Amino acid sequence: MFTLGLLAFQTHAAQPLLSAAELARAGQQAPVLRIIDIRPPQAFAEGHVPGSLNAPYGKWRGPASNPGELPELGELTALVQSLGLTPASHAVVVSTGADTTDFGAAARVYWTLKLLGLQELSILNGGIKAWSAQQLPLSREAASVTPSSYQPQMDMSLLATREDVGRHVRLSNAALVDSRPDAFYQGRTRAPAAKLSGTLPGAQQLDFNQWFQPGSTLFVDADQARQIAAKIRREQGQDMVAFCNTGHWAATDWFGLSEMAGLPGVKLYAGSMVDWTQSKEPPPMAHQPGRAQSLAYDAQQWWKKIRTP
Repeated sequence: MFTLGLLAFQTHAAQPLLSAAELARAGQQAPVLRIIDIRPPQAFAEGHVPGSLNAPYGKWRGPASNPGELPELGELTALVQSLGLTPASHAVVVSTGADTTDFGAAARVYWTLKLLGLQELSILNGGIKAWSAQQLPLSREAASVTPSSYQPQMDMSLLATREDVGRHVRLSNAALVDSRPDAFYQGRTRAPAAKLSGTLPGAQQLDFNQWFQPGSTLFVDADQARQIAAKIRREQGQDMVAFCNTGHWAATDWFGLSEMAGLPGVKLYAGSMVDWTQSKEPPPMAHQPGRAQSLAYDAQQWWKKIRTP
């Protein structure tokens, strides 16, 4: 059993994005490093960054009816305590790096940890794929840490609720950022758990795929991130709210806008369009297809479902 030592804490400011080489060096220098591998247990067991702890992505997500919902605070508290996390920890989130969608898992976990009051956070750029490409060592040895007694202090400035978004829509007083590709933004398709197609009224589109270096799963640097962020129009003093279907792709936009471009007042609508369209009253929508188009889409999805073995 490999045990991660808890060394004396020294104040430092973690970079939000680490290359594989930077993480390898951090493993030798960081005072209290916690490498959190969010891949499934089988993939983790086949090889991981030495000293990693496994906390699969599903543990950070909500129920099947809306995976974007946050788990109960008690569940999240138990999870971060089991990982030995405290404000003194430098937590590095590691995902597969298989594709651009995968980065959203790492960004969503990073956002959740920050929501829980932790500040020293990073993501391994390119995930385990980038680590392996640099021919850095992999381990199959299980690591362990002493559980912490950390009691999260929720930073609600990072979270937008359905009620918050409803006020923004009524008052037109926030930059609403739709992180989804065109088919979703234009209302031509929707997530399976969403009741309606379309987007939030007044939303600007910022497809999450824009944040990656061409032809790769590597996130852009800070200079490029600021150029991408400049595409969003926002009046001075307004909040910015990123959303998608279930708060996964939107976590990538949130990370790029907040952590890499350094914009203030960026929030994540965790439940996103699935939560928005599940409200009891019909919610305000834009780019919503007509009734005939909606019925045709529903029939198509029903036909696909019954033909699935």
